[in-house]
Amino acid sequence: MTCPRCNSEDTRVMVKSPVGDEWEVYVCNTCYYSWRSTETPDIHDVFKLKPEDIPNLQVIPPVPPLDK
Repeated sequence: MTCPRCNSEDTRVMVKSPVGDEWEVYVCNTCYYSWRSTETPDIHDVFKLKPEDIPNLQVIPPVPPLDK
C-alpha cells in the first residue's frame, strides 16, 4: 500500500474492522498519516507532503501538564 500523503511504500495495516472485512486502517511509517480503505484517494490530495520535507516541518509543542 502506498501512502496517499507522501507516496511512501513504508506502510502497514494498523487495524481491521472487527466484523467482516468491511475496512482497514493503514498507517504510514514515514509521515505517520493514517487512512481508511473506504476513503476515496482524491481526498488526500490536499495533504500531500514530500518525504524530504518531513524532517523540516514544524514540531507541535507538547501539551503542558495541567495544574491540579
